[in-house]
Amino acid sequence: MLSLIKKWASFVRFSHTVFALPFALAAMAVAARENRGWPGWRTFGLVLAAMVCARTCAMAFNRIVDRKSDALNPRTAGRHLPTGQISLAGAIALCILSAAGLIAVSCLLNPLCFYLSPVALVAICFYSLTKRFTDYTHVFLGLALALAPVGAWLAVKGEFGFASPAGMFSSPDSFWAWEQAARVGMQPVVLALAVVLWLVGFDIIYSLQDYEFDKAHGLHSLVVAWGQKNALQAAFLAHMVMCGLLLAFGLLCRFRIAYLVGWMIIVGCLVLEHWIARRRSLDWINLAFFRLNAVVSAVFLIVTVAEVVFQGGFRLR
Repeated sequence: MLSLIKKWASFVRFSHTVFALPFALAAMAVAARENRGWPGWRTFGLVLAAMVCARTCAMAFNRIVDRKSDALNPRTAGRHLPTGQISLAGAIALCILSAAGLIAVSCLLNPLCFYLSPVALVAICFYSLTKRFTDYTHVFLGLALALAPVGAWLAVKGEFGFASPAGMFSSPDSFWAWEQAARVGMQPVVLALAVVLWLVGFDIIYSLQDYEFDKAHGLHSLVVAWGQKNALQAAFLAHMVMCGLLLAFGLLCRFRIAYLVGWMIIVGCLVLEHWIARRRSLDWINLAFFRLNAVVSAVFLIVTVAEVVFQGGFRLR
């Protein structure tokens, strides 16, 4: 039984959940800020279940539609579908069951999550088709990953919470109430944009491994379209803008010293990742991709939760 679980977990790369899940949990904590970041066991469990279902559906769909190209690529030829370790019927069943699971969990969360769950399913699966017709496949993957923090936010609040500008200047109290509501409503949007750019940057770096194969087989990416040097420059720019957005997110949340320290660690990790991508072999790219980006997401979660739990109690004296 354990070996079977390991096989299916490796099929959908369950370990890669480390990239999206911390951002979702951080958004959940900020959304539940009035309760020191804790939304309750029910909501917490449902958010985790939704993340697992969405991630499983997206990866199963990706493996299904890419099974033929995976078989031709020396780097991916050993995957489960090309080698017959998992049957196509089994992969399709897993994809359908996880999609149904996401819809069911969303229904238990709130009506808005339920209504948006089919849209989320289309978005997270659509990415797998984009390498066939657009060079901006990394952006679509980023949009899919950015649904994690947005979904977690909506799971807690049931709405974005944007304020109407009507009556904002009717009194000083009205203006400050509008400003606070607008600031809160912008938080998940800014975080989602940061996640998009984070993904764009590191997916371009990861795509360097498949540059020759993608070019030979007519698959699209910015690395193929712009060349490796220009694509790396675009990845670096995306990560620098992402750092700016993370800083803006901290300002919107009125975080202080703990978040600032975490932000500097994140910047350092991203700079090191790009140094590795330029100076080391392709084997080192996997190191940069997995370990450094796992550190980025983990640090972001830790400092965000710390700021929320201690209610901004970390201050420079």
